[in-house]
Amino acid sequence: MPPSVEDHQRLLGAWQLAILRFAVTLSDSDRHNVAALAVELDRLGGRRSGEDSLHFFRRTSSRLCAAIDGRQQDAKATLDCFCKQIEEPRLRLAFAAAVGLARSKPARSKPQPKRDQNLFRGLLARPPAPL
Repeated sequence: MPPSVEDHQRLLGAWQLAILRFAVTLSDSDRHNVAALAVELDRLGGRRSGEDSLHFFRRTSSRLCAAIDGRQQDAKATLDCFCKQIEEPRLRLAFAAAVGLARSKPARSKPQPKRDQNLFRGLLARPPAPL
């Protein structure tokens, strides 16, 4: 029985999480995990014709790992492009933070109303109200 779309989505999510983990740890074991998941994703992609197989995920994984390591000249562009392709918002934010793409925007606070010192000028003073 061929794998379902859900299986592909789950494996793709695992691959993206593996890349995030590699971005955090930079360990060789995590790099190998990314490569193993990429091989599995390429295998599930099938073959176009004869021996010509798709190697999209392997090439992408190699490029991403090199960019994360800083061994690629256009690393920021590669990482930014990958980050934009991540559909899960929390994973996208975590990846952006892990590779230094997070753009920290200052928290916008409510503007404080200006206190007008002359606000009550001209009003007659009233005696306090009896309790």
